[in-house]
Amino acid sequence: VLLNGQNVVGKKPFEINRMGLSRSFQITNIFPKLSVFENLRCGVLWSLGYKYTFLKFLMDLDDANDRAQALMESIQLDKKRDTLAINLTYAEQRTLEIGITIAGGAQVILLDEPTAGMSKLETRHFIKLIRQVTEGKTLLTVEHDMDVVFGLADKIAVVVYGELLAFDTPDAVRANARVQEAYLGAPVVAGQAQEH
Repeated sequence: VLLNGQNVVGKKPFEINRMGLSRSFQITNIFPKLSVFENLRCGVLWSLGYKYTFLKFLMDLDDANDRAQALMESIQLDKKRDTLAINLTYAEQRTLEIGITIAGGAQVILLDEPTAGMSKLETRHFIKLIRQVTEGKTLLTVEHDMDVVFGLADKIAVVVYGELLAFDTPDAVRANARVQEAYLGAPVVAGQAQEH
């Protein structure tokens, strides 16, 4: 398995992260007793070559502080800068985790059901945010909410019971008869959809 031309087989997760891949799991993983800003600053430290030395000398790390501030603005949590992560809404915590995920500058981002547990309104906002902060990067998302899939994807791979049914653009996948039948839950009437 290659990442940016480098073999990642047998590498530790932190080594793969430093090679340019970052991931976010379905379960939110943040530092609840740190502020939004402190969470994001922790996320940028490794990418700048710093080791985790908490809080005492962090205020002097202008490069980490500047990147954390810019990141906080890009994920639209700058008004919550000093709010402890535990006091954020669920959607804000998920937003913070996306910020932490992209903080190291990875070019490949993996997200596992990023909008699980969000309302429709929160989901629509989150889709826009993810598209914005992953622009120019490779985004791989595992997702069961088809509105999220179609809202994020440039290409979609549809896998059912280990079989790849389709790998194409959202429009082509939406029109694919096998996908409609197997995944979207709609039986296909002859002549309605063309299989790709």
